[in-house]
Amino acid sequence: MKHLAISGSKRTVGRKADVREVRAAGKVPCVVYGNGVENISFAVDEKELKNLTHTPYCHIVDLDVDGQKFIALLHEVQYHPVTDRALHADFLAVSESKPVVVEVPVIITGNSVGVRAGGKLQVSRRKLKISGLIKDLPDDLTVDVTPLAIGKRITAGDLKFDNISIVNPKATIICSCLSTRNAVAAAEESSEGQE
Repeated sequence: MKHLAISGSKRTVGRKADVREVRAAGKVPCVVYGNGVENISFAVDEKELKNLTHTPYCHIVDLDVDGQKFIALLHEVQYHPVTDRALHADFLAVSESKPVVVEVPVIITGNSVGVRAGGKLQVSRRKLKISGLIKDLPDDLTVDVTPLAIGKRITAGDLKFDNISIVNPKATIICSCLSTRNAVAAAEESSEGQE
């Protein structure tokens, strides 16, 4: 999984005016916690945070707060309801020796047998939650739909990857191949031809 370095500076906590000053300076108030770390309040540049929030991929964050270094994951971001600017971000400090849960994008590859027969591929999940050690986490999960026939589907329980496990329920549908009018017409034509 890709790493992204973000640096921040500690900020004072307590008054709303302090938070307003941070935002007025083009920074986003943040906090890091977890993995034995006491809550540390800091601020990062808004543009720097966009590299993390405005991408479909999940990143491991190499966080530097005034010289204190952490390995972290972006846990939660609060946005302004009108301007969509980030108002606050929570980072979760993690350990390289303990498994973590992250959400990664699903990449669909291949040309389904069902689609070639006139069916329609319907993708139900664009992301899945996985668990594993930081060193084993992939950037995305590749799902090959080539053998997928009309009326069939691929679920989270059908997927197997090395050194990671999928946290979503096994019945979670990733994608399915639906029947269409074209597929029905093609099936009728082939059955008439056989007769």
